[in-house]
Amino acid sequence: MKQISILLIVTLVVASPAKSALSQDELKNFLATEYEKSASAMCTKANEAEWNYETDINNKEKQDILLNVTLESAALAKKYWQDYFKDLNPDDYQDEQLKRQVKNLRILGNAALNEEKLTKLTKATNNMTNIYSTAKICPFSNQKCDLSKEGLSLEPGIEEILAKSTNYDELVYAWKAWRDASGAKIRSLYQTYVELSNEAAVANKFKDKGELWRDSYESPTFIQDIDDLWTQVEPLYAELHKYVGRKLKERFGSKLDISDGLIPANVLGNMWAQEWNNIAELVRPFPQASKVDVDAALKQQKYSVLDMFKTSDEFYKSMGLIPMEVCYNTSAGAMIEKPTDGREVLCHASAWDFCDGHNYRIKMCTNINFEDFIVIHHEMGHIQYFMQYAKQLVIFRDGANPGFHEAIGDTIALSVSTPKHLQKINLVKNYTDSTEAAINALMDTALQKVAFLPFGLLIDKWRWDVFSGRVTQNQWNSHWWEYRKKYQKVKPPVERSENDFDPGAKFHVAGDSQYIAYFVAHILQFQFYKSLCVAAGEYSPDSKEVPLHKCDFYESKAAGDLLSKGLALGASKHWSDALELMTGSRKLDAIPLLEYFNPLYTYLKEQNSKY
Repeated sequence: MKQISILLIVTLVVASPAKSALSQDELKNFLATEYEKSASAMCTKANEAEWNYETDINNKEKQDILLNVTLESAALAKKYWQDYFKDLNPDDYQDEQLKRQVKNLRILGNAALNEEKLTKLTKATNNMTNIYSTAKICPFSNQKCDLSKEGLSLEPGIEEILAKSTNYDELVYAWKAWRDASGAKIRSLYQTYVELSNEAAVANKFKDKGELWRDSYESPTFIQDIDDLWTQVEPLYAELHKYVGRKLKERFGSKLDISDGLIPANVLGNMWAQEWNNIAELVRPFPQASKVDVDAALKQQKYSVLDMFKTSDEFYKSMGLIPMEVCYNTSAGAMIEKPTDGREVLCHASAWDFCDGHNYRIKMCTNINFEDFIVIHHEMGHIQYFMQYAKQLVIFRDGANPGFHEAIGDTIALSVSTPKHLQKINLVKNYTDSTEAAINALMDTALQKVAFLPFGLLIDKWRWDVFSGRVTQNQWNSHWWEYRKKYQKVKPPVERSENDFDPGAKFHVAGDSQYIAYFVAHILQFQFYKSLCVAAGEYSPDSKEVPLHKCDFYESKAAGDLLSKGLALGASKHWSDALELMTGSRKLDAIPLLEYFNPLYTYLKEQNSKY
């Protein structure tokens, strides 16, 4: 998701009376009229500048424009903050909506830095993003190649090696070479980023950047809350990890040492071992049972990238939700395929709200496969959320919390991924439902959803430790691997040191994008999914006839209406209010996730007990 912070989007500086002269009604009117107009306009300008940069990242002129717009936004936002918001106290107001506005507007973000330091921070972040986005490695077969001619980019080249190769030595090479080309080159910039990000956080009256990020979850017990969620799901992950490790040992034999209970991070089918779906053929429990092979179906039916987007849009429309053609219409500015005109672009998929109520875009270097088909549904979920809360005041045009935004498209994707739905849209044929086929389908989903959970948790746990100073710079990489071993139970395939910076080999670390939202989203999406399934009449908690994992709420207007009501709130209410409206519960809870995967969990425990 991409949306410039409202805290940096003031375009108009107005000679204004002191805040004490504004009554509650006057402040409400000011925020709803003058501030609303100027903030929305600057949000549009800032997003346009960043879009132009990310779709042509080696263009110096566009880099300079982005920097200038960032500085312009910050200077004007700071003046607004000083003139209006700095000393406001939410408790001075009776109106609950105004209280929420004041609470948010008191946080200035990076604009709290002076221009010199903000320039330095912005350049450091842009340089890290640029290094990550342009990094290339040589092929395994020609490790001394000319990078400009034969170099492989992350997407699809290097990622494809991790996904498809069964040559252990090639996997080690690609894994290490990517980190040498990306993370290791970012390390010195990251120190600058940490120092200045913390300085900005302190200026906003937070202890450090981590505390500032966590504030968006509006929970004083947030760290304990996510630890409790991990305690709920860890037993399921442990059984999946043990089962998968044994299958990988069968593939790689003496090359693979898992005697310490840790799996080398290069053999799980993904550059970061965050999702394991690319090794599904190896670990699927019942190879002879009916299986889902959407990759083959997409190719056989000659799907184009545009076809995949239209199919996703059709699912949302079938629920009575807002059509989203504008966001993938290339003539309206969208980028849904990697350009062939020589431009270097930031391929990491993202959804954009240009804050004007009609301009929404997706940026993605799409490949025609099931993985990207699901990513499309994820990004379209962001767009749908943007559209649903478009009528809210600008300060409330955001997710109820960051995890909500990441969960919406994934909730839809859970329905899309069912064999039942894939048969409906003709991407699965000759499928025979059976207990064995159901376990296979659950395994396929678990390799994405369950496998991701510890990775989604540890990235920001590591960053919170870095921001707080609990971990010093000379321990960054070792601490990273402590967490990866503790939570993911994976280890590096080669020796690592503090000359390396393996966290920086992940986009969100290089790009200053918080990550715990994805962990929260992986819990939330099952809460949302269960609720939508009940609304659609596709599932009853009191009946065992149709298990949760077989629900498809395609074409259910009742499910669409429930989803729409929650999304339309944006950030105007506390997230627990939105969650209650959508699910009946006011807290994050992994029980629906465990209920969904229970048949697989039972199977894994039975199989693992034999060894």
